[in-house]
Amino acid sequence: MSALAPTLQAFFIDRLARQRGASPNTVAAYRDTFRLLLRFASERTGKQPCDLDIGDIDASCVGDFLQHLEAVRLNSVRTRNNRLAAVHSLFRYAALEHPEHAASIQRVLAIPPKSFARNLVVYLDDEEVSVLIAACDLGSWTGRRDHAMLVLAIQAGPRISELADLVRGDVTLGRGANVHVVGKGRKERCTPLVPETVAVLRSWLDERGGDPDDPLFPTTTGRHMSRDAIERRISLHVGRAATKCPSLLAKPVTIHTLRHTCAMRLLAAGVEITIIALWLGHEQVSTTYGFYLHADMKLKERAVDRVAPLGTKPGRYRAPDSLLAFLESL
Repeated sequence: MSALAPTLQAFFIDRLARQRGASPNTVAAYRDTFRLLLRFASERTGKQPCDLDIGDIDASCVGDFLQHLEAVRLNSVRTRNNRLAAVHSLFRYAALEHPEHAASIQRVLAIPPKSFARNLVVYLDDEEVSVLIAACDLGSWTGRRDHAMLVLAIQAGPRISELADLVRGDVTLGRGANVHVVGKGRKERCTPLVPETVAVLRSWLDERGGDPDDPLFPTTTGRHMSRDAIERRISLHVGRAATKCPSLLAKPVTIHTLRHTCAMRLLAAGVEITIIALWLGHEQVSTTYGFYLHADMKLKERAVDRVAPLGTKPGRYRAPDSLLAFLESL
């Protein structure tokens, strides 16, 4: 067995679990990164993953892997950077355990994250929300499950990991109705539920039955739905809803889109941005400012209405000199 295999195992057991106390979501994200990287390096070198050495995962290999993520797997730059962060974390640990590979490790650690454009957030308007929710087939068990899941996602705005991990006991439907989630960094928060969401969830829980520790939105076999399964169900309902609301086809609708929709609905209702940050579980209010205030066109239009006109006259610039006019014409 090469040095890479025991180093990788020790990284998960010693560094992530014992030293850092990493959350299950962090461990899962790192696991997925190294599964992809080992398969890529295995195909590149012709070696089995357990036979790969630290030197086989050099800067050239990691660079090609990152390009593969974007070009072949069509991952976003954010995902590419998250994968790189996981690789850097492993190699910083390996640098302490295997100084003989210091030169190769330093070249990997020197690979920088990639810059990316910050686009405006994508969210659904009220009509699109209504059509999407109505697309769930209430005549089937999975349709009623998905209906309750979409209603909760749009009203409470949980991350997909938070939604997938919910159990029956996380929902309180009596006085002070709320849903309890554990977010990034194991930060807990309770999000209040409106009466319409409470009614949908009460109906679903009466049908669902089970114990407090059972998944809130289970598969047909009773297990937690995976993230991929949740996204596939959303894509299914978006496809159905698009026949009545074609504008949905122009938007990449995911759980994160519904999270953005929740935030924009709160902003449109006049909720303060600091409250929205608490609602979504953002660690810094600046994150909420950056995402949602820039996306709110109505807020910008109201600002324009308050600004006095400039009082300028329409017209085009005319060069005062024939030589300058020639240069302007080029």
